[in-house]
Amino acid sequence: MKSLAKVNYRGFIVPVVVGALLWLLTAVRPAGISVNGWHLFAIFLATIIACITKPLPIVGVSIISYVLILLTGLVKMKFALTAFADSTPWMIAMAYMIARGFVKTGLGRRIALIFVRNFGKKTLGLGYSLALIDLLVAPATPSNTARSGGIVLPIIQSLSETFGSKAGDGTEKKIGSYLVYNEFHANTISSSLFMTASAPNVAAVGLAAANGVHISWFEWLFAAFVPGLIAFLVVPFIIYKMYPPEIKETPNAKEWAEDELTKMGKMSLAEKLMLVVFVISLVLWMLSSFIGLDATLVAFLAVALLLLTGILTTDDVLHEKGAWNVVVWFSILIFMASQLSVKGGVIHWLQLFIKHSIKGLNPMLVMAILVLVYFYSHYFFASGTAHVVAMYAPFLLIAQGEGVPVMFAAIMLGITGAIYQSTTHYSCGPATALFASGYVKQTEWWKMSFVLGLFYLVLYGVIGGLWMKVIGL
Repeated sequence: MKSLAKVNYRGFIVPVVVGALLWLLTAVRPAGISVNGWHLFAIFLATIIACITKPLPIVGVSIISYVLILLTGLVKMKFALTAFADSTPWMIAMAYMIARGFVKTGLGRRIALIFVRNFGKKTLGLGYSLALIDLLVAPATPSNTARSGGIVLPIIQSLSETFGSKAGDGTEKKIGSYLVYNEFHANTISSSLFMTASAPNVAAVGLAAANGVHISWFEWLFAAFVPGLIAFLVVPFIIYKMYPPEIKETPNAKEWAEDELTKMGKMSLAEKLMLVVFVISLVLWMLSSFIGLDATLVAFLAVALLLLTGILTTDDVLHEKGAWNVVVWFSILIFMASQLSVKGGVIHWLQLFIKHSIKGLNPMLVMAILVLVYFYSHYFFASGTAHVVAMYAPFLLIAQGEGVPVMFAAIMLGITGAIYQSTTHYSCGPATALFASGYVKQTEWWKMSFVLGLFYLVLYGVIGGLWMKVIGL
């Protein structure tokens, strides 16, 4: 007899209590918010809290919320189905398919081994080479989880065990702890550099466009280039000093990588075809804003090519659970967030409240406050994308209303949505995957991330802000 699936019923307590209390307080809701708008806000806030308490995976929470807004009559079924017409979740889903191609063909592993062979004589060099791997595949890999967990982490684990550093036996700090934690921040930095490097970035760009601010691929890159480059050069060294590995020299890394490459043999036809598709995708994404080609269409095209060439099978596509999870839960959250803007003026009221609190302040001080609130509120989120959906658009409109240059505000908040993944071990997919490897303790993770978080805020906020002024953004 099969057992029932485990449900964390305790995780429902806080979201249900908060949602029910808000519902019951409808009579004393702020002026300007309709009854339907207030009820939708109650369900939406309960959903966001449930994403933190995790009674079910986020897709389960989203489906339950979706059913609630239908049962309560807040949205009609026919209209509610338009939630799945948003292009952003579909782009992310197709990116997961592309990432599967990297893993399946072995191209990602080959690229990693080449860098280890060339840059891996010292542990610090290994840290930089692995960070460079993440950086190079980032522009065409919106799934930063697949990039970090599917391509880089397997190499880190193989390398660590080669040097006698295993999770759970007291040898973690020989080399594994440093490499795992360094990859976490390398992924954060690469995610900040490219618009197409993580799902929250894509979500932010979509929400910005919905509010009349159109950010091109190159505009994002140019804005993030200087602080991102500084972070890429400095952060691995900071971690090396703050969290030093016991093994400083890695003389066997080159030989190990060469042996692994020898075992792999010559580049297979599947790898060559995957590389061609990767380059086509990257070029089209880079040119999409110039030639009027939709970025989601590029992602679908890439997957179609992977199917036509036999790199992926239809079973591969159907079994990519992460992709279909995104299509369901992200579509629902985007839909609910968008309805808050049109039903009852909830978002408008929130904007007025925050705007009143910071009214009369210097525009740059307003921007600084918004960035700080946006960054540190991520401690209460287990999903970067959910955080973007909940707070990006309201903060963008507040900044615009207080005289902050709108393109500057849109990109600065977008980049903040990338660097706030540096906060906790549950902040994003890469954090969860890397922390689960067992090489870094939670207390160490939080302490070091807090310090590096301050560094990112100064680097991207101050130096990045000055750089954006220089280039006219």
